[in-house]
Amino acid sequence: MAGEVENPKKTFPIALFSSVIFTCLGYIIPLLAVTGAVSVDQNDWDTGFMANAAEIISGKWLKFWIEIGAVLSTIGLFEAQLSSSAFQLLGMAEIAFLPKFFGLRSKWFNTPWVGIILSTTISLGMSYMDFQDIISSANFLYSLGMLLEFASFLWLRRKFPLIKRPYRVPMKLPILVIMCLIPCGFLVFIMAIATKLVYLISGLMTVGGIGWYFLMNFCKSKRLLKFNNKVDDIYEE
Repeated sequence: MAGEVENPKKTFPIALFSSVIFTCLGYIIPLLAVTGAVSVDQNDWDTGFMANAAEIISGKWLKFWIEIGAVLSTIGLFEAQLSSSAFQLLGMAEIAFLPKFFGLRSKWFNTPWVGIILSTTISLGMSYMDFQDIISSANFLYSLGMLLEFASFLWLRRKFPLIKRPYRVPMKLPILVIMCLIPCGFLVFIMAIATKLVYLISGLMTVGGIGWYFLMNFCKSKRLLKFNNKVDDIYEE
């Protein structure tokens, strides 16, 4: 995503810092308001309780607006995840991991429409499952992906320490290792408490992804599909 942002060296730190502040305030302020104004049994604190608490405090109008805000927040979260997934497919097509078809962009908005359609189709295909299983499987796969990203990040920093990037984390390798170990611990914990169904779903999708990788290599070697042949070589300075 850094390649799509103007001046990421300045924009990324400000955006990340601001998002952390606003996210914390978005949780802390409502919790303080509800815990200070509503006296209910702890068992009543369940999914959707904030809307019910708003009705107790100020009436149905506030409950209505909180529900509207929750819907819009969910839509925004989905759009952000959809954008990230679509651009990942675009990047994989640009470095010839996927056929060139996956890198097609819209003529009007310059967005990767193939990646958007594919990501949406997968989301619709998973929608028949129980919501809790979907969340748990998504968290498990996300954890695997983040572990791979952390490992790749550290390996690339060690292998190509001087490579030019739109944004570079201004830390040395030992500090980066410590920084990555902290979230890795949380990710491993999330994976360890998963259910058998989550292990099954995540295992099948992981095996499918590995199989897809070898299938793409076979198609590339036999020239069965068209891949991007204009991949620039990376040289260590």
